[in-house]
Amino acid sequence: MRQLLVVGNWKMNGSRASINSLLDGLLSGPAVAGTEVAVCPTYVHLPQVLALCAASAMTVGAQDCSHMQSGAYTGEVAPGMLAELGCRWVILGHSERRQYHGESDALVAAKVAVAIEAGLQPIVCVGETREQREAGEAQRVVSAQLKGALQGQASLNALVVAYEPVWAIGTGLTATPEQAQEMHECIRACLESIDGADAQATRLLYGGSVKADNAAQLFAQPDIDGALVGGAALQAADFKAIIAAAAA
Repeated sequence: MRQLLVVGNWKMNGSRASINSLLDGLLSGPAVAGTEVAVCPTYVHLPQVLALCAASAMTVGAQDCSHMQSGAYTGEVAPGMLAELGCRWVILGHSERRQYHGESDALVAAKVAVAIEAGLQPIVCVGETREQREAGEAQRVVSAQLKGALQGQASLNALVVAYEPVWAIGTGLTATPEQAQEMHECIRACLESIDGADAQATRLLYGGSVKADNAAQLFAQPDIDGALVGGAALQAADFKAIIAAAAA
C-alpha cells in the first residue's frame, strides 16, 4: 500500500518571521498517522526550516536544483549541496520553471539524474495547459513529459510524480476528482512502459488549487496518493486541514 504524501510548495514566499509562525502552527499537535508531510521553502530559508523541523516527522525539500553537481554555474544550487544540508526532496519540472525559465523535458531529465545520484527523491511535475486540454491533447502531452523526464534514468525507486494541470495552478480552478483520477490512471499506465519505474509503487500527487474543501474527494480516488499544495500550504490551518483529509 502506498503511503499518502502531502507536500507544501511555498514558492517565492516567506520571511524568517512568517516561517517561524507558520511552522509553529504546523508542528503543534500530534502528527497525523499514516500520512507523510513535507515542505519545500526557498533556498535561503532551507537552513531555518530544516532546523525547526529537525525534531519532527516533517521532512524538507527544495523547489529546484541544478542539472550539474558542481562547476562554473553562477546562481545555481547543486543537488549534492541540498542533500548535504539535509533535504530529502526536490521538486523538478514545475510548470513555472518551464514557463518562466524555458525548461525542456531534456533539462528536467538531466536534473532528475543528478538529483537521484545525490540521494534526493525527485518530485517530477507534469501537466497540460488549458488549450492542450480543450484540444484533446492532455494525456498525450502529460505522457510525453513523463517519458521525456524519466526514460533512461538509472534508478526510479524513489520517484514521486505530481500531476499539476497548468490551468488549475493559482487560478482557483481545480480538476474534478474524476478528471484528476483519469489523468493519474493514465500516468500510472505510462509508468508501466518506462524501464526502471515501478508503476504500482510510485506515489502520484495531485496539484492545482488543492484546498481543504476538495482534498478529501481527490484523495478518495484510487490512483491519487496525496497532493502538492501551493497557496494553501502558506496557511497552517488550511494545510493541516488538507493533511487531515488525507488521513480520513
